[in-house]
Amino acid sequence: MSPAGALRIIPLGGLGEFGLNCTVLESGEDLLVLDAGLMFPTEDFLGVEIVVPDLSYIAERRDRVRGVVLTHGHEDHIGAVPFLAPLVSCPIYGSPLTIGFTADRLRDNRPGHRAELVAVRDRESISAGPFEVEFLPVTHSIPDAFALAIRTPAGTILHTSDFKLDPTPVDGRLTDLERIGHLGDEGVRLMLLDSTNAPVRGATPSEREVGRNL
Repeated sequence: MSPAGALRIIPLGGLGEFGLNCTVLESGEDLLVLDAGLMFPTEDFLGVEIVVPDLSYIAERRDRVRGVVLTHGHEDHIGAVPFLAPLVSCPIYGSPLTIGFTADRLRDNRPGHRAELVAVRDRESISAGPFEVEFLPVTHSIPDAFALAIRTPAGTILHTSDFKLDPTPVDGRLTDLERIGHLGDEGVRLMLLDSTNAPVRGATPSEREVGRNL
């Protein structure tokens, strides 16, 4: 349990590796889980089909989990939900597309398990214990992705998840830089940023180019 007013950030996967994205925020006795992704094995994992995060930290505190928040529908962010959902009894939030993908994963891997899946919209906010989460639209290689503005007793955290600054997304849904700028003016205590291609010079092509090439 974190001290009163303090915040613990416990990454269970996704740092320094591709996949297994899963992070726990802990404030007092309350936990918020961000994503639950899997990793597809390399040639080093003979006979292994998928790799999932070690969820024992969550299992040992299952009654204190106030919510699960999914940033987007890629497997490295939602693929482990069928392993996480039976451990918790709280809502699982995400965009309509992400929740649709998640429902399919649960039907395929946990038939009969009834999870509380809640679809949220751009700029909508939800409360989960002491956490208030605002869902900010970002462009990515999959539609309906979110960055998260998370207000905690220790201050506001901006969690970008995976994103790209695509000026011409196929669905016309742009990264909400205006709202992110306003959050900066209000004060952000910590920014958690995906950095997969940060060292690469230049700009990533728009997803619109994929359709032209096809």
